Amino acid sequence: MKVLVIGGGAREHALCRSLSLDPDVTALHCAPGNAGIAEVAELHTVDAVDGAAVAELARRLEADLVVVGPEAPLVAGVADAVREHGIPVFGPSARAAELEGSKAFAKDVMAAAGVPTARSYLCTTPEEIDAALDAFGAPYVVKDDGLAAGKGVVVTEDVAVARAHALACDRVVIEEFLDGPEVSLFAVTDGETVVPLTPAQDFKRAHDGDEGPNTGGMGAYSPLPWADPKLVDEVQQTVLQPTVDEMRRRGTPFSGLLYAGLAITSRGVRVIEFNARFGDPETQVVLARLRTPLSVLLHAAATGTLAALPPLRWSDDAAVTVVVAAHNYPGTPRTGDPIGGLTEVAELDAPGAYVLHAGTKKDAATGEVVSAGGRVLSVTATGVDLAAARERAYRAAGRITLDGSHHRTDIAARAAGQD
Repeated sequence: MKVLVIGGGAREHALCRSLSLDPDVTALHCAPGNAGIAEVAELHTVDAVDGAAVAELARRLEADLVVVGPEAPLVAGVADAVREHGIPVFGPSARAAELEGSKAFAKDVMAAAGVPTARSYLCTTPEEIDAALDAFGAPYVVKDDGLAAGKGVVVTEDVAVARAHALACDRVVIEEFLDGPEVSLFAVTDGETVVPLTPAQDFKRAHDGDEGPNTGGMGAYSPLPWADPKLVDEVQQTVLQPTVDEMRRRGTPFSGLLYAGLAITSRGVRVIEFNARFGDPETQVVLARLRTPLSVLLHAAATGTLAALPPLRWSDDAAVTVVVAAHNYPGTPRTGDPIGGLTEVAELDAPGAYVLHAGTKKDAATGEVVSAGGRVLSVTATGVDLAAARERAYRAAGRITLDGSHHRTDIAARAAGQD
């Protein structure tokens, strides 16, 4: 199987790493990729949101499967353009991707499907915003209706901060605060059959102790030793399958990766949000534990044959990812700084720990790997339990040098009994 992956972050590096280890993959391509992905896949230059350009690249490469990583190309209809060329593609249509592209659309689907979620209001005027904030009270949960690269949500006790964020959005969803721990659950679907993956938990705040501003994610771990063993089955029955069924009923079947962000509240499981693609950094830990060949799973979803797939196989090991972020992230990050320690991790920590690249590139003049984004690296490790995986991940992260960088030191600490 010849596979083309679209995107250039740590999520795509995780996908490419798994595909590169897959015996069924005979050729692996990525566009545009990054400095780390270049070590396992052939890179190509393409505008990732240009459906015609992506489809033409896939046709030229004679790809048997195209995997669209980020949300922006999906909402832009890249998967549709590739499908029109008769090439199997893992990723929903533009209309189905509105589950992530519009918070209001997702709420409408959940209401129709009977999916448990937070009460909410869609607001477009200052008067509606004020009424919604008054109705729910603190903590205030304010969500930009559109795509915001994981940074469109503000949760705050300060009504002025909440109102300012709401006024900065064209359309905004204001909803009740959901108590309890959060869980990310991915499911692969072909529009009918739904195959859940293993749950993970990510860490959105920039600093230890869940302090600081929201980010795209500063780390993740899997499995969740504290979660109810029946959680996945419950979410499959009450959230995932009803949502996929409702999307099909509407004539916009959802095929690809349905990501449910969940709150385990005192009143039961509630959906915080849906995403239409693999989450970052949860993908890094979920794929680290997957033993079923990834290409087989994704191709089955792309070709409508998931029902015939045997049950997924998983490692008993735990996995932890620690994100190394650039100076000033999640504000405007400093870029162009040299990254050291990558060779040392590869030589001293592999295969138990490895580095997945996110915001990196090779300096054309020096050949050095330099920072090129806010979240620069995902240091990922596995171990017999979370404590062992944490130890490996942080030992490897300690070898990385990047001026002004920062990372959280408490990823998975509580779950491992080390807080």
